[in-house]
This record gives sequence, structure tokens and C-alpha cells, in this order.
Amino acid sequence: MRLGRIASPDGVAFVSIEGEGDEQTAREIAEHPFGTPTFTGRSWPLPDVRLLAPILATKIICIGKNYADHAVEMGSVPPADPVIFMKPSTTIIGPNVPIVLPSNSSEVHYEGELAVVIGRPCKDVPAAKALDMVLGYTVANDVTARDHQAQDVQWTRGKSHDTFCPLGPWIETALDPSDLALRTQRDGETVQDSRTSLMLHDVPEIIEWISAVMTLLPGDVILTGTPAGVGPITNGQTVSVSIEGIGTLTNPVKTKG
Repeated sequence: MRLGRIASPDGVAFVSIEGEGDEQTAREIAEHPFGTPTFTGRSWPLPDVRLLAPILATKIICIGKNYADHAVEMGSVPPADPVIFMKPSTTIIGPNVPIVLPSNSSEVHYEGELAVVIGRPCKDVPAAKALDMVLGYTVANDVTARDHQAQDVQWTRGKSHDTFCPLGPWIETALDPSDLALRTQRDGETVQDSRTSLMLHDVPEIIEWISAVMTLLPGDVILTGTPAGVGPITNGQTVSVSIEGIGTLTNPVKTKG
């Protein structure tokens, strides 16, 4: 099932996105998408509504340096254990919403990533049961003010500006995350081209590691790391991140103000 969140003439709603191509339909879900969804009976052609970020997370937990080639390009050694950091929920935007460049940063980078959406409250989950806790998967862009990251010697400010976590276009619930193609394009040029099979720590291991530290709640989002090829984005450019089996998340870039 493809789960989305839309703005329609009747308001904001979770939906199941059904069909393919120009024939896609957004079928309204009553209340929330967790568990077994029930439907209101209302639906809209997808072109008649606006896709929003598919989830508004309670928290966003991120894994740094989870591809060896990216760790190397950043001048680091690939870590033996997952490296956790967080982004605030106020960074989340949906498809086609602009990434806004902070006026006090001169080096903002894209980072295409697979995102995991948690579906059940969980704590201390063993890797063997971790995927049972997952609602589904979506596409993310872990936008980073690289100069702020370097100045602060830690990552909070550089990762936390408003608009720095595009998510979408929807959540795919029926997906094996172990070996998916991931590609990022900047103004149509491919700048990242990798596979999730190259992650140092896979999705079950990541969930086990994080849930040993903190309770995960339905709707929490985990960003699983970015491969090599990160680079700057500037005013007027467009960034698209595509993941096999999910779709493409596209966002324009603009300066603040």
C-alpha cells in the first residue's frame, strides 16, 4: 500500500494512493494510517490534490556515515557502530516545497536517503523482529549546512534549519529495503548513484541500535544515511531523490526572504 498525506478542497487527510500514472487516485483514510486503515468513502484524482509530507514525525533520528564511501569523502573512518543524530520535526517539508537556504550559510548540501517510518511503539527491539515495527519507507533529503556543521564541531545547527528534511512523495508499506537503487539528481544531473545494500548498518540493525537508546513511536522517522556524492545546492536549482520501489522526491531551492 502507498500511504500519503494530502491537501484537498476538503482539508488535510491521510490517503491510500491507488493506481498508476495519470490514473492514480487518493482514497481518504479515516483518522490515521497505523494498524489496519479504514476508509471514509471519499477519494480524489491525485492531480486534483496536493501531496504533503507523508508523515509529521514526533522525532527524526538519523544515522551518520552509514555508507563507507560517504564516510571517506567526508574525511572520516567508517564507524563500527551506527552514529546517531537528530533533526527537529520542524525541518519536515513535502514534495515540491522549496528548500530555503539560510542567509548565514554559504555551503548547503543535499543528501539523498532512504527513510524508515515506524508503525508501532517499541523499545529494545532485536534485529530479527525490527521490520515488524515498520509502517513503511519513504524518500528523504537530509539537507545540511556544511559550514555550520564544521564551525560547531557537532551537527545540530547544520542539520536543523527549517525545510532541511524533505520527505515524500508517499510511504510504501510493501517493500524490502535491503537492496534498492538510490539516485540523486541536481538540475537533472546524477550526483549520487548507489544501493541500500551498501549501507554499513542495515535497517534491522539500525532499529535495534536506536531502540536500545530511546522508545520509538508510531510516525517516528529514521533516516538511514547517504552515499557518496553529496554536494552544494544553490538558489534556483532543483534536487530530486529517487528510490527504487518508492518514487521520486523533488524540491526546488531558494534563498531566504
